[in-house]
Amino acid sequence: MRRRLLSEGAKELSYEIREIVKKANQLKALGLPIHWENIGDPIEKKCQVPDWIKDIVVDLVRTNRSYGYCPSKGMLETREFLVKENNKLGGAQINVDDILFFNGLGDAIATIYGLLSMNTRIIGPAPAYSTHSSAEAAHAHTAPITYRLQPENHWYPDLEELENKVKYNPSIAGILILNPDNPTGMVYPLDILQKIVDIAKRYGLFIICDEIYNKITYNGAHAYALAEYIGDVPGIALKGISKEYPWPGARCGWAEYYNRDKDEQFDAFCRAIDNAKMVEVCSTTLPQMTIPRVLGDKRFMEHRKALNEKIGRRSAIINEILSDIPELYFNPTYGAFYNTIIFREGTLNNHQTLKIDNPIIKKKVEEWCSKTTNLDYRFVYYLLGAKGICVVPSTSFCTDLKGFRVTLLEEDEDELRSVFTTIHDAIIEYLHS
Repeated sequence: MRRRLLSEGAKELSYEIREIVKKANQLKALGLPIHWENIGDPIEKKCQVPDWIKDIVVDLVRTNRSYGYCPSKGMLETREFLVKENNKLGGAQINVDDILFFNGLGDAIATIYGLLSMNTRIIGPAPAYSTHSSAEAAHAHTAPITYRLQPENHWYPDLEELENKVKYNPSIAGILILNPDNPTGMVYPLDILQKIVDIAKRYGLFIICDEIYNKITYNGAHAYALAEYIGDVPGIALKGISKEYPWPGARCGWAEYYNRDKDEQFDAFCRAIDNAKMVEVCSTTLPQMTIPRVLGDKRFMEHRKALNEKIGRRSAIINEILSDIPELYFNPTYGAFYNTIIFREGTLNNHQTLKIDNPIIKKKVEEWCSKTTNLDYRFVYYLLGAKGICVVPSTSFCTDLKGFRVTLLEEDEDELRSVFTTIHDAIIEYLHS
């Protein structure tokens, strides 16, 4: 081509959560059964959406209104319902114009980061969720800026590092929080959230909080909503139904703007986000229409509580199996449905292997390993080739910490025990090979 087509930021777009599937499918084609631990899709893991939710969807499908466009900001009745739900919290109050619907939070994240000035940065946690870190890096045409979550301290953030990076990097305009966190499964204590907001307030920043897992907590944890602790700091909460119902295929999420009146630039930024959706016309109508009827039904919280208890039991099983390996940083999880397990410094090297009987698969794994210098990728490739278990390397989450992320979605607890016992034994074999 006579002109370069790709922007400099395009090379920052990556999503190893799905990239690893390409390699797993190569081995699957060679006859290796694969156990998928790479992606957080409850439906794929046989989670059953209750019939009463399906009945609501079916009923709405029969209404002609569900086939039309909706207002650019989203269905008015749905936004009115969400305003009431938020304002019950007693914190930052909103109105229907403070809510904007998207086709999933991936759409929201791409739009929000894409509208930032190239020299304006959002600092986010590391390990980082790839959709956020890739979008931030792509818009800035450089690597994302992060603050460290500490595996040696329950995955809580290093607040001193966060403030220092904010203080000495004037390009930072916002702080990203994921609560509950993906990929670690950590749930932020209220005092830590308040300290992050205090940093934002003192340095004139806004907050973005991804709350897609807000209702998915267990083992006694509670996830505070941004509205409850943000005070008068400008902020955007990102929410959706993909994990809560769960209905990931609906691609239905929304943003809630807080304290727009406190800062003219932030208000203008929110208007630009609204205008971007207006140019697109609107988001999908049908999933939005279900929200007041599903989330407003007394059966919903009973349904969610039952699912959370199952996830909590799985968390306990994984904890029981993996927490006795001294070479690991292992933290129990309290929210979302992931755990990221980290190898302690110096325990991995580029000579470790697992036995692979199939020579063709062995050759492929060795070829993949020869093309990476990341030691956790090497472990992930050997685990995939030797045991048929597909996990995600932690260094793909924008961190130097070497390990892997798993999900807590396996419905069959016997299968769960079998898979994680296999992972346990594979770790020991690999480290001592």
